Amino acid sequence: MTVMAWFKKERKSRTVQRERREIPADAWEKCESCGHIDLSEKFEKALNVCPECGTHKRFLAEEYIELLTDEGSWRELYGDLRSADPLGFEHYAGRLAVAQKKAGPSDAIFTGVAKLDTRPLHLGVMNFRFMGGSMGSVVGEKIARLARRSTDKRIPLVLVCTSGGARMQEGALSLMQMAKTSSAIAMMKQAAVPYISILTDPTTGGVSASFAMQGDVILAEPGAVIGFAGQRVIKQTIGQDLPEGFQTAEFLLEKGQVDDVVPRASLRETTARLLRHMQRRALPPRAVDVA
Repeated sequence: MTVMAWFKKERKSRTVQRERREIPADAWEKCESCGHIDLSEKFEKALNVCPECGTHKRFLAEEYIELLTDEGSWRELYGDLRSADPLGFEHYAGRLAVAQKKAGPSDAIFTGVAKLDTRPLHLGVMNFRFMGGSMGSVVGEKIARLARRSTDKRIPLVLVCTSGGARMQEGALSLMQMAKTSSAIAMMKQAAVPYISILTDPTTGGVSASFAMQGDVILAEPGAVIGFAGQRVIKQTIGQDLPEGFQTAEFLLEKGQVDDVVPRASLRETTARLLRHMQRRALPPRAVDVA
């Protein structure tokens, strides 16, 4: 054997095995306002607010409940109420079934009792996934019951509003919920029980024309669309051009229709601080029964 044979390297063919990693389709999220793309996880940690431009994307009703209550304190009330079809409206029963499968059986609002910074409160959070948060008889009944319970037990009420307006499939019965809820909230005001309304995107139609705008304090999230009729309908009705962004939370703040525009990250602390202040002034000190 020659000396070179000792240093001759025998080459063996090797197959490189590379593990193909597939990125899940929902791993990334794009902001519709500025086009910023980031990990979905970052959006979630920022409470679904774009870290680049601050645009507030829609938040689930269940997420608002988690944000505005102490851990483990939430207890749902009136969850057994279900929408009926009193007018026999075409396809309404089928749409209700689809909505319940998609968004749960609690209709377009969750109502319950909880604690915020150890203080009891009644909380209602509208559920936009259920037929666009439309206000039908169940929504009106839940809010009215919660307001009356607030009056009886002297527990403050917080409503997180988002809705496309009245539920047309229930006709005049839906419109009557505006009067029902307004009457129950008026009783709260007579009893000096605090009520805070939080307007999120969008808050329109009969909801904006009733309980949403009747809070002792009215807060709104940045950029939220708030109004009664749509821009096109208003323009056709009055025959005039409308100001830029006239149905946004910021415009309404400038005109004095809302008290403050509060970023989602500050919503819990702001609500808790307001309730502490309002309860010191409005409610006599006594033990509160939340049962």
